[in-house]
Amino acid sequence: MSNLKKILIDKKNCKSVWFMRQAGRYLPEFRKIRAKNKNFINLCLNSELSAEITLQPIQRYDVDSAIIFSDILMVPFALGQKVEFVNNHGPILSDFNLKLFLDNDKISFTQKLIPVYKAIEITRNKLNKKKSLISFIGAPWTLLIYMLGLKNKNKIDRKKIQNKEFEVNLILDKLNDYLCIHIENQMNAGADVVQIFDSWAGLIPAKDLPNYCFIPNLKIVDFCKKQRIPVICFPKGLRENYKEFNNIVKSDGLSLDYELKPDWAKNNLKNVVLQGGLDPKILLNSDEKIKSSATKYLSTFSDIPYVFNLGHGLLPETDPDKLEKLIKFYRDFKL
Repeated sequence: MSNLKKILIDKKNCKSVWFMRQAGRYLPEFRKIRAKNKNFINLCLNSELSAEITLQPIQRYDVDSAIIFSDILMVPFALGQKVEFVNNHGPILSDFNLKLFLDNDKISFTQKLIPVYKAIEITRNKLNKKKSLISFIGAPWTLLIYMLGLKNKNKIDRKKIQNKEFEVNLILDKLNDYLCIHIENQMNAGADVVQIFDSWAGLIPAKDLPNYCFIPNLKIVDFCKKQRIPVICFPKGLRENYKEFNNIVKSDGLSLDYELKPDWAKNNLKNVVLQGGLDPKILLNSDEKIKSSATKYLSTFSDIPYVFNLGHGLLPETDPDKLEKLIKFYRDFKL
């Protein structure tokens, strides 16, 4: 087994495998827990259950890394916004209150998230020491989208952003502070890698990418480097702007979304450990189709450090047995 932390630090030509949303709705053992725990936020705050869910894919598949069961919206929750997950709709946040947001402090923020850190501590104690434990955050821009209700389907309310430019930049700066606190707390609890999910980076107009994507991610990556924390960025939807992101932000790892062709990624994204890229929908196809698609990534990245993963999270309708076959295929793969 390969330790993800070592790969990200040393950037050696070795391999590792884990999956985004590997602890989630496609697993029958997770569904049993979820059926008894209707409130998702409360489930994330249940340290024992969160740790148990985190370890489920380790026990089933023996993947190389665990990623803590939590959610990027735990940060807005800890900063005073009500967060509710509604079936077939996704997360709904209460109206944003700037005064309430600015009145937060480090101590109260940390106290609200102590159960998350306790879950990491429990998981680390139960996890094989050779395996990495991944923590994560949402990037400032992506959290802003949810907090201000800026997204309508796959579009953003650009007028609302332009009309509140000062407020938006203030929120982004404050979010950066709390996200760095959250990262540090997760590391102190036992995590050894962090992934930054900028899930809505693809909604940003090209001219605004420096302000809303590149610089906010860079600030957090710089913080991680000063703290010697290996960091993976996932600026989903940037297409060819992945190259500029990589050249500016310089994270240890870069997670590829499924819109990027592996050949393009290998040729254009340098001095970084590449991760993922495989379309999660591929796992809904035949075994032959899955193996063919996986081969494209494994062969392309065979001579560079590469973390086998998906170009987004596992889908709820994924057959756990197909994922097991994919992992075996990855481990047996030879050119």
